[in-house]
Amino acid sequence: MVDTRKIIVVGDRILIRPEEDLQKTNSGLYLPPGVAQKEKVQGGYVIKVGPGYAIPAPIDDDEPWKESEPAKYIPLQAKEGDFVLFLRKDAVELELDKQKMVIVSQNSILLILRDEDLLT
Repeated sequence: MVDTRKIIVVGDRILIRPEEDLQKTNSGLYLPPGVAQKEKVQGGYVIKVGPGYAIPAPIDDDEPWKESEPAKYIPLQAKEGDFVLFLRKDAVELELDKQKMVIVSQNSILLILRDEDLLT
């Protein structure tokens, strides 16, 4: 399993572990490799989320030596453990510890399913 403490996702990006591609239809027909990859939408579980959208700092030129404040962010809607449906064409695929993962931006997420009982 991937150690998520070592992963830092930036900006409005979300790291997702996609569901396994279906290799068999409901009627029992086996699909050749690549058929499921042509689907436009895919589902998966959120592993890690970025801090969100950065809020620009106000420009204050009167005191250039003044310490700057840490960056502020508008948080993302998705949270770790959520099930999401996302646009496959916008996903960047990668492999971490022999597990297939994808990174998508918040804009590519179509639906979030959150089980509140699991979060409490």
